[in-house]
Amino acid sequence: MQPFYDATPLLGDAEALRARMQLDGYLFIRNLLPREAIARVQRQVGELAHEAGWLQPDAPVAEARANPAGFCVDPEPRYLETLRRINRIEDYHALKHHPALIGFLEALLGGPILAHPRVLGRNIFPAREEFTTKAHQDFPNVQGTEEVYTAWIPMIDIPMEAGPLQVAAGTHVEGVYDFNIAAGAGGIEITDPLDGRWHSGPFALGDVLFFHSMTVHKGVPNRGDRLRMSMDVRYQLVSEPFNPDNANADGQPLSWEQVYEGWKSDDLKYYWRRLPLTLKEFDRQWFDKRDAIAFASAEQKDPRARSVLQRIVARDPDPEKRARAQALLEALPA
Repeated sequence: MQPFYDATPLLGDAEALRARMQLDGYLFIRNLLPREAIARVQRQVGELAHEAGWLQPDAPVAEARANPAGFCVDPEPRYLETLRRINRIEDYHALKHHPALIGFLEALLGGPILAHPRVLGRNIFPAREEFTTKAHQDFPNVQGTEEVYTAWIPMIDIPMEAGPLQVAAGTHVEGVYDFNIAAGAGGIEITDPLDGRWHSGPFALGDVLFFHSMTVHKGVPNRGDRLRMSMDVRYQLVSEPFNPDNANADGQPLSWEQVYEGWKSDDLKYYWRRLPLTLKEFDRQWFDKRDAIAFASAEQKDPRARSVLQRIVARDPDPEKRARAQALLEALPA
């Protein structure tokens, strides 16, 4: 694995930043966000994680010391219950609008920026390597336009043993890769090992990794003792097509009315509805492929289908499909 190319010295040179993004499909920027802005969000998220039993009861929330007995993973119902509580935190949503992030992306992309309403919180337990996020691309899940960029923001300092993210440089120009089913983000894993192309490194609070929607990425196994806490936020130009599914809160079913209950300010409520967006509906071809593989595997009692079946039960709009997935899920060996 190679170290990240540190693009921090390129700040202020939009042309150089764009050239580097076009080359690698990612930009690693140190100290972009104020530490306290992220720490404030981590304390609030951490309190809910503590109440859920994810953190050691006798350790400070800021240390994010994981409680192995509280292990759970998306899309298990116990995990989603806490995720929905996290998604109601006002500061959690406000962070994606921080001027440092918006200013950086306006310079990089050259126009007004839409921060996607959906924020994805990642909470990865240690010593559970089978649930390490597998190699995948964001585009099949996000869509709208290929020109969507993820900001991966750690909410704690993440040394290598805590399992940061890694990206496969240059994979953003090679289309959608073939995949199979797996546990982890989206329930898929790209089959090409992409040997020799992986870049990673430790993160300090305030560092941000930006990458293109087609860039292949995955987690580094968490072999430390902390809950690896991070958040994913997606951005695009307002002028690019937008998939309206990205305006659904994470951890559905959860309405924005529920998210906004108790917020102190109205400024960020439904902000995307005030923008001149061109909508482009979600293309299910990759989800349909994933789900077909999962159904066929589950009928053969293959436990690898479990994560995808759980995702169908938790999030698919088709009640017949959800019922089929639930029946197959119950028939899988423990």
